[in-house]
Amino acid sequence: MSKEEQILSDDHDAVSEVLKQLLTALDNQDVQTSYARLDLVWARLAIHIRAEHLHLFPAVIDRLTKAGDYALVTDLSEAQTIVEHLRTDHDFFMRQLGGAIGILRALPNEIVTARDEATLVAVRDDVLQITARLVTHNEIEESQIYRWSSTILTKSEQLELAARINAELENRPPRFSAEVWANRL
Repeated sequence: MSKEEQILSDDHDAVSEVLKQLLTALDNQDVQTSYARLDLVWARLAIHIRAEHLHLFPAVIDRLTKAGDYALVTDLSEAQTIVEHLRTDHDFFMRQLGGAIGILRALPNEIVTARDEATLVAVRDDVLQITARLVTHNEIEESQIYRWSSTILTKSEQLELAARINAELENRPPRFSAEVWANRL
């Protein structure tokens, strides 16, 4: 596995871990922790998506455009279709998570009423839908686009791409401490 594959796959695992914590907090009707975990998932996924959109996708598409025949990996048309599908998923994730943030932000932190319970259940259902789609999405990324980058890019291009992706992933929003960002609470 190449360095960029490992970095992005590890980030998938980190997001999945925070999603599990979010679901536990929602099950416990802990609005404050649910909001904090949801905000972290939203931010981490946004940074991950930005790294893919700015660095990974262009590197793969550019290489396939310039290189011509990489029939053992994929053709340009197939890669463009897959990238477009992944971008559609990314839009879905950000829209759904943003909506859930707005809902949780409006709930009181202390006392959970019966109406609030129903809202938390609805948010939980949304998170489960996101989680299910994210599993399929990550499988596509890890088995296709990530692998293509390690197959069609030169070693030096892979190292440069890994450095750019890593720098992007480390560019956390200022509202998160390094410990929270690393999910070491």
